[in-house]
Amino acid sequence: DPYIISLPGIVRTPLAKLISKTRTPKVKPIYAEMGGSSPIQKNTLAQAHALEKSLKSKNFRVFTAQRYWHPMVDEVVQQVREWKADKIILLPLYPQLSSTTTSSFMSVWNKAAQKHDLDLPTKLICCYPTAPGFIKAQAELIRPYLKQAKKKGAPRILFSAHGLPKKIVEQRGDPYPIHVQRSAAAIAKELAEPELDWVVSYQSRVGPVEWIKPYTEPEIIRAGKEKVPLIIVPLAFVSEHLETLVELDVEYKHVADEAGVPYYGRVPTVGVDPAFITELKNLVLTASKEKKDILPPNGRRYCPHNCNACPNSLN
Repeated sequence: DPYIISLPGIVRTPLAKLISKTRTPKVKPIYAEMGGSSPIQKNTLAQAHALEKSLKSKNFRVFTAQRYWHPMVDEVVQQVREWKADKIILLPLYPQLSSTTTSSFMSVWNKAAQKHDLDLPTKLICCYPTAPGFIKAQAELIRPYLKQAKKKGAPRILFSAHGLPKKIVEQRGDPYPIHVQRSAAAIAKELAEPELDWVVSYQSRVGPVEWIKPYTEPEIIRAGKEKVPLIIVPLAFVSEHLETLVELDVEYKHVADEAGVPYYGRVPTVGVDPAFITELKNLVLTASKEKKDILPPNGRRYCPHNCNACPNSLN
């Protein structure tokens, strides 16, 4: 993906092949632990069905499209065309905007739409890092873990998000870490716990380059040294995948045990939580009435005005 590895194609293609070859021995057993495949497709379909059910009286059809596995964007563009839609609302399942996710998807969508002559009014819900239903769903999932963790002392919430290479943030003005921080702050506020101890960290880094910090693993080790009960919240993931089921539940749990963390609880992703699905419905209904082509919820802009990676910079 050129949005992630910003090198010329003549370099990027052989590098991608090298990465896939060297990572296969590590990735195979990870997928084996999940039953041989990722549950993300099944989870995403469940979210799509729940959203479509909530919109059933509004004449909406919900399609799912994935960047790296079926149904691919190219396939879905053809399905939308065959359904004879009047307008299209693009709803990324990335609450926090990044050039590597939402912008990457938009580039691929636009090319596929042009290729298949799908010329319809199209709106993008670019982000929703502090959308009320999303925040409420996260907070309610955290509460029982807080109750358990308090039995071992004053707990710390570790909001663990998928990382990004640091240069992407510095060179593109990528707003992702700002959005992640705002999501975490909004969840902490919703919890309304006096003197709540919480930290944002980043996981899933690959390769020798520096990624945005702090990293999740050192934060877990720090909690062990301080004997602090730890609650892990994967706030940038809305469905389960290897980053949650294996990296957080198995690999980082082992790190926590070795470090002497007195309590390690991993909060589930929001999935089909009713508050989250209702929020998605509200976002779609709002977008269907808006005149703008690109919009965050409630007309708010979550990116600094000097952020050149924000799609609203062009809106």
